[in-house]
Amino acid sequence: MEHTVNYILEGRSVQVPEGTTLLEAQRLANLPTDAPCGGKGSCRKCAVDYRKAGESAWQRELACKVRVDGDLEVRLLRTGEKLQVLTDSAEIAAAHWDPMVELHQLNVRPCAKGESSSDWDRLCEALGGAWRMNLAVCRGLGRLLTDNKGAVWAVTCGDRILEVRPDAPDVYMAAFDLGTTSIAGYLIHVNDKKVALTAGMRNPQAQYGGDVISRADYALSNGPAALATCAREAIDGLIRRMCMEAGISWEKVYAVLIAGNTAMHHLFLGISPDSLVHAPYNPVVSQPMDLAASHYGLRAHPAARLFTLPVIGGFVGADTVACLISGDWLNRDKLTLMIDIGTNGELVLGNRDRRLACSTAAGPAFEGAKITCGMRGAEGAIDHLWLEGDELRWHVIGDGVARGICGSGLVDLIAALLKTGEMDESGRLQSGDTFNIGDTGVYLTQKDIREVQLAKGAMAAGIVLMAEKLGVEVEDIQEVDIAGAFGNYIDPDSACAIGLIPGVLRQRIVPVGNAAGEGAKLTLMDKGAWATGEKLARTTEFLELATMPQFQDEFVDQLEFPEE
Repeated sequence: MEHTVNYILEGRSVQVPEGTTLLEAQRLANLPTDAPCGGKGSCRKCAVDYRKAGESAWQRELACKVRVDGDLEVRLLRTGEKLQVLTDSAEIAAAHWDPMVELHQLNVRPCAKGESSSDWDRLCEALGGAWRMNLAVCRGLGRLLTDNKGAVWAVTCGDRILEVRPDAPDVYMAAFDLGTTSIAGYLIHVNDKKVALTAGMRNPQAQYGGDVISRADYALSNGPAALATCAREAIDGLIRRMCMEAGISWEKVYAVLIAGNTAMHHLFLGISPDSLVHAPYNPVVSQPMDLAASHYGLRAHPAARLFTLPVIGGFVGADTVACLISGDWLNRDKLTLMIDIGTNGELVLGNRDRRLACSTAAGPAFEGAKITCGMRGAEGAIDHLWLEGDELRWHVIGDGVARGICGSGLVDLIAALLKTGEMDESGRLQSGDTFNIGDTGVYLTQKDIREVQLAKGAMAAGIVLMAEKLGVEVEDIQEVDIAGAFGNYIDPDSACAIGLIPGVLRQRIVPVGNAAGEGAKLTLMDKGAWATGEKLARTTEFLELATMPQFQDEFVDQLEFPEE
């Protein structure tokens, strides 16, 4: 039996089978959901008002807990967030222009009398080298060469001839940083040798869980298909949006490259994440891949290629490889710490001679998933707080009414509470179990502080243990590159004040923006970076913190906040 769920504020209805949860109905109606826990009821962020059709009284409950047993009317309490997606990056290493997709002007010689060479052979001869057979190109090749007396243009990628035509085509490539929270896209114009457009959006997989573990759990219970389709449709949508803004057909996109953490990488490809969430937490596949874009639902040129960068380990993925590419780590002499804090926190320590990488579960707290009033960096989020004398001041994204607090604001607030003495080094609030941010209705609980301590403790412990493994002291680190949206908006003073980053490194902190997106762009713009990425992944040592006997002791030591 099916029932109708009517979302009255959105003017949308959906038919669902009896027993469907309102959270599932919301997904089926293609309405945004806020369920970081994946519908387990633990985050308590998916509350809605609902009533049976014909009744007047509204009830408020978590959407994941209400099962449809009749026609319902629903009012969403949280609508689609205007998420801030970081697409800017510090262009650390300028790409030598040698793109993955190339455009060639050719003069294919005619077949001489008495010669039996094929049109394809003479096309390959004009291009030089050996090329994979492409029957789609061959079908009209003879007439094309005859009509144009051999004067044609060819588009190639690697050892493939993607297209041959009589005139010079407009050629584009698209690079994506597929993050757990957001997706950043870049449209590159090959003819003009530049990035034509950037775009971003919230990762719609968030409806299945706010972090990679929640999404992996969903995929293990229900199969990876829904998550794969969700990510592919999002990438496809961004391609079409950027092409529309550029005033071009999506068939002009000849190559797509995706960099994401290992879970995002596997789920996009439709690979079960089973091995990622069970010991020894290894990836199913780590190699770089060159695939047919059309096989993954991406509307681009019919012969377009889809590239994925390699991954380093179970939770240190292709996005970290992209960060290392953008930072030119194969030529880096300085002992550098790279921190990419997203829903998962990845760390790399080293230089051109040796590199260690590890992952910590820092992100859920800083992305708002486990914080009572936590939210992502979207409109309505308190993103910065500071003290003016003894008075606490704050800024709200969009300058409107505060709806919650995002990661950068959370770090500022903890630092301010430490400075004023409202909270001691152990993390205990001095007056009750709650601290209210003025009259905004946004507050911090004692439990929230513990979540921050767990996150920053894991991150800080990772830094100490990597330095120990590398045989250096933390104070020997010469540069700290902070990548990602959280790193871009965080106040370095606050990060050091709460012990997220060692205070001794304060003056060495360099925000590098979306380094993963930059690395993805560079790989398409300079095909030498493809080989660089493979070498970086192969030679960067993966450190599994959970298996280190000293991790638990170091983690406990790092839970307390530093004394001022």
